[in-house]
Amino acid sequence: MSEFSVLGRRLPKVNAWAHLTGTALYADDIRLPRMLHGRLLRSTQPHARIKRVDVSRALAHPGVVAIVTGADMPEKMGIMPSTQDETALAVDKVRYVGEPVAAVAALDEDAAYEALSLIDVDYEPLEPIFTIEEALVREDVKIHEDSRRANVFKEVHLAFGDLDAGFAAADLIRDDWSFFEGNTHAPIETHSCVASYDGNGKLTLWTATQVPHYVHRELEKVLKLPRSQIRVIATPNGGAFGGKSDPFGHEFSAALLSMRTKRPVKFTLDREEVFYAHRGRHPVKMHLRTGVKQDGEITAVHFQSYLDGGAYASYGIATTYYTGALMTVTYRIPAYKFDGVRVYTNKPPCGPKRGHGTTQPRYAFECQLDKIATELGFDPIEYRLRVLQPANSRTVNDLRITTMGLGECLAAVRKATGWDAKREGLPKGKGIGVAGSAYISGAGLPIYWNPMPHSGAEIRIDRGGGVTVMCGTAEIGQGSDNMLASVAAEALGVLPEDVHVVSGDTSLAPVDLGSYSSRVTMMAGNAVKDAAMKLRALLFEAASEKLGVPVERLATAYRRVYDLRDTEKFLSFVEAANLAEGKHGTLVAAGSYKPPAGIGGSYKGAGVGPTPAYSYQASVAEVSVDLETGTLTVDKITTAHDCGRALNPANVEGQIEGSAYMGYGEVMVEEQIFRGGLHKKPSLLDYKLPTSLDTPELEAILIETNDSEGPYGAKEAGEGPLNSVVPAIANAVYDAIGVRFDETPITADKILDALGKRDNRGAPKDRIGPDGLGDGKVDPRNAIRRLTASTDARERKKTGTKAD
Repeated sequence: MSEFSVLGRRLPKVNAWAHLTGTALYADDIRLPRMLHGRLLRSTQPHARIKRVDVSRALAHPGVVAIVTGADMPEKMGIMPSTQDETALAVDKVRYVGEPVAAVAALDEDAAYEALSLIDVDYEPLEPIFTIEEALVREDVKIHEDSRRANVFKEVHLAFGDLDAGFAAADLIRDDWSFFEGNTHAPIETHSCVASYDGNGKLTLWTATQVPHYVHRELEKVLKLPRSQIRVIATPNGGAFGGKSDPFGHEFSAALLSMRTKRPVKFTLDREEVFYAHRGRHPVKMHLRTGVKQDGEITAVHFQSYLDGGAYASYGIATTYYTGALMTVTYRIPAYKFDGVRVYTNKPPCGPKRGHGTTQPRYAFECQLDKIATELGFDPIEYRLRVLQPANSRTVNDLRITTMGLGECLAAVRKATGWDAKREGLPKGKGIGVAGSAYISGAGLPIYWNPMPHSGAEIRIDRGGGVTVMCGTAEIGQGSDNMLASVAAEALGVLPEDVHVVSGDTSLAPVDLGSYSSRVTMMAGNAVKDAAMKLRALLFEAASEKLGVPVERLATAYRRVYDLRDTEKFLSFVEAANLAEGKHGTLVAAGSYKPPAGIGGSYKGAGVGPTPAYSYQASVAEVSVDLETGTLTVDKITTAHDCGRALNPANVEGQIEGSAYMGYGEVMVEEQIFRGGLHKKPSLLDYKLPTSLDTPELEAILIETNDSEGPYGAKEAGEGPLNSVVPAIANAVYDAIGVRFDETPITADKILDALGKRDNRGAPKDRIGPDGLGDGKVDPRNAIRRLTASTDARERKKTGTKAD
């Protein structure tokens, strides 16, 4: 019998009915009296100076009420406080095609759209930069004038342990280059918001955002309006996956236009605009050098990542660190060096996408581990089991590991797929591959470093037994409202349907940092549990007096507070609540959570990577390759996920399947391609995504390790499962045709090229992927030498040694 009455059960989501019936109000569903409609004028230039913006003709257009430009909102803003390099609308310069330049508010959307063509913008074109290699070396072209060298946004250099000794002790050293293509989130709901500035001088913004708290902060900064006068309400969200984690130009434009016109203003981006708003997966070139002993033990790893960040910072500083930080949490690595470089290019800004910054390096590492296992003669699963990082340990870069279920995940997928038999018995063209991965359950440090809680919650119990949970989280379809209701219900002994959740409202709920980094279950769940347990104590005290039973003998479940020794001795939840209110006054309690101290190191850069608990996952992919057409078919993906404890198994399985689907799309078809800065596929017709008909059979396996840090033992379940799917498919393709794919996506064209059949004249290849950093047009070696010199100088300064 379960120790819980709510958790662990496959209960429907508390907000399912509204979403199923279409009664949930998304941002674009909001209609307010006298509402205006907004459209953004976007840059046609990838890189240009703005010499003049003339809106006079557009203002005269029938139906147009107001127009704002970058000059109206010159304040720099962005999500990360240390790298705020954007303005709501471009001010003096545009840096990518699609950057918003001006915003129009009109009586209807057609009038606003027509007015855009009447805005005259005089551009002075500047030479654009589109590649990592160019960005590293072009000192003569600056996308941001304050870049200290060329167009480098951020360099990271970290070293742990004795790398030289590690490589010297190795019996085998592998050097591999790889490339992970950029891709985007493709949520079904496009970005949308409605702003309303009332006669009392207060601004309300309804917006499809993952981070109402940060939008709240940035609105204050850009609009010069006190935060106390601003209310941000995160509407139900039709998918985000990281793509709605930044503050966007349309949100500021709607707010300012509403302030100017004293009328509500709505902006809803069309699909093409969403591609330019972007903030998706960074394209990353990677070099990975790993040394191992003959028995497979890893002796040293040196990882270098080169990120194409696009035109602005977004979360890029964190992304850069993330490409290196979590490489160590899955397998034992005694010496580790990481060099990461993110550059600016004249393309839409990249940002966080499901698996933020860890998907690309995990692909490189898990594919290389597969090569090492092959060279040493190990079964790929057996090899990974040999080198697992232990539970309750510290990594070489000082990350604290608590529960670690990767071994159980690998064992589960091995058994579920019949791995041992299939590894030996598949014909050419059929393959099976495996990979492991890990992810954080929320970041250990907030974006704005301060001592405040990362999550807060308030709970109120009314006299009818209703429970209201107020929390600043954003429900983005991941089931966070359901999780909050379930945790509160379990603690108070009611059912989830008794709980009303108010989330994502900065005026009604305590601050929560947002729905990103897979943090909500760990952090908001703990905050809700904290508040609920305080109220439960009040209920038990009142019930104890009434029943004549010691508090220690009381329990609560199924809307009762009862005696554990005599379950027929009980009070209904309503009776207990009324008694407690009579004794203590209005039943309201607040709870909060912030991660424990000591979960990461103290070196510069140690703030990215620590988390209260890491989730772990393993995937096995089974594939078929048509040797004549190059068509790759993924027959099945089996993913086991260590989620700590599954608070709602159906919800967790849904997250695993969603992650597996997304990883499948990234390795099979997805790619962001630009021509002269213009996106070649800015529609869901041209940008290839798997549909439900394309998606292979998915099997999700839950591994429960019951982590003491999480609410009732839970860890993350939203992002980690993606990371193991991508390399598992690549490794399965190698098993099928003997070709290593060190770049994504793995298309039929590339497979035919590898098989020597693309033009019937080519020779077969044993790998597809980059051979280094360079595209043949520029020589990036000078920049690399400079970066290396910088690294050496920094390390000499750190150790107090002199140059040779």
